Amino acid sequence: MAKESPVRKVLRIGHRGACGHAPENTLASIEKAISIGCDLTEVDVQRTADGSLILLHDERVDRTTNGRGLVADMKLEDVRKFDAGRDRNIPTLEEALKTAQGRIGLILELKAEGLAYDVCGIVRASGFPGEIIYASFLRDELQHVRRADPDACTLLLFKRLPKDPAAEATGLQATHVGLRFDTATLPLVRALHKARLTVFVYTVNKPADIAGMRTLGADGIVSDFPDRI
Repeated sequence: MAKESPVRKVLRIGHRGACGHAPENTLASIEKAISIGCDLTEVDVQRTADGSLILLHDERVDRTTNGRGLVADMKLEDVRKFDAGRDRNIPTLEEALKTAQGRIGLILELKAEGLAYDVCGIVRASGFPGEIIYASFLRDELQHVRRADPDACTLLLFKRLPKDPAAEATGLQATHVGLRFDTATLPLVRALHKARLTVFVYTVNKPADIAGMRTLGADGIVSDFPDRI
């Protein structure tokens, strides 16, 4: 994506801010992202004990629901019983794709090892017509996505910057990189663009920081407050 292109607005789904009372990683959060005009919204993917793929950020359900325990130890029918906030339940990946279909693009963050092939298969089977970006901090998962779908857009997320972020991303055949906004600099963004990588920055909430990321030429800004972008 060229640097002069309009910056993409990405909702960090369901966290504080523009989503208001829409609980995170629920269908209500996707609807909220659509209603406020986001280009993309980020959702997190985990797997249940019986192999279902669901939207959940943490390994445990404790923080975001009224349940307790590891999601990897629970069947889908058990997870469905929990209240994820305001009488919303934890949706499956299939339900999220159906809700978003034709209305908003999705960043699917793979939160655990061994998800990539099944996630790609579900996306393919859904016939999703919009933009899908597969994201992860897990390098192996992005490699598996590339094998499963050679044409996929993949976003390598960095917590700490390696010596050469552009080389690491291109080595994984990533199309996008995700930088923590306090690590983004003009020389780094320019180097990533030179390597033909699309640069997203996360999680940018303050107006001054949003303006700064625009000045650096970020292609996408991930925010709890995308209405400020």
